Amino acid sequence: MPVQFQGSRLAAWVLRAWGWRWVYHGFPARQGVAIVYPHTSNWDFPVAVLTKWSIGVQVHFWGKDSLFRIPVFGRWLRWLGGVPLDRSAPRGAVGEMVAQFERARQRDELFWLALSPEGTRKRTEGWRSGFYQVAHKAQVPVMLVKLDVANKCIDLSHCMRLTGDVQADHERMAQHLMGASGFKPQGASPIRPLAQTPITTQEGRA
Repeated sequence: MPVQFQGSRLAAWVLRAWGWRWVYHGFPARQGVAIVYPHTSNWDFPVAVLTKWSIGVQVHFWGKDSLFRIPVFGRWLRWLGGVPLDRSAPRGAVGEMVAQFERARQRDELFWLALSPEGTRKRTEGWRSGFYQVAHKAQVPVMLVKLDVANKCIDLSHCMRLTGDVQADHERMAQHLMGASGFKPQGASPIRPLAQTPITTQEGRA
């Protein structure tokens, strides 16, 4: 059974007033990674947050740990669902997030992490590997969130399990996400890995 939530009517009204609609059939599991594509503008964030509130799910997102140390602003980020990204952690950012997924699984807690696979609003030559590493090592599904500004539609209807074949998985993601137009279409990065992503089945083992 898909995991459903009770959303905010006010947030839904605001989105509709802006001309936006969304496609959503529920989350396939209590833990997972949602990737939002394309990410080309600061406007992506308010649209994504309003969609999150409209659905009613408490989705988390990565943020630089320095931002969470800013008075008031840091507390606001945590309230929105922000998770500090500490790149200096002994296990690294990926290892820390995989451990957080494991704790959520053991407690049967809802924990979905949303992020941009591009990692920046500027065009790059491909996607960063963080989301792939986390989802594959934590063995959680990936929801492909298609942010299509041209049609003012946010599509959250497609989920997949990663196989460990990085190239093949990116090709499958491209089949669903291609055609989405961001606020700045020229800023969208191609759907391919920036570099070959090493896959490990256990922490520290290739």
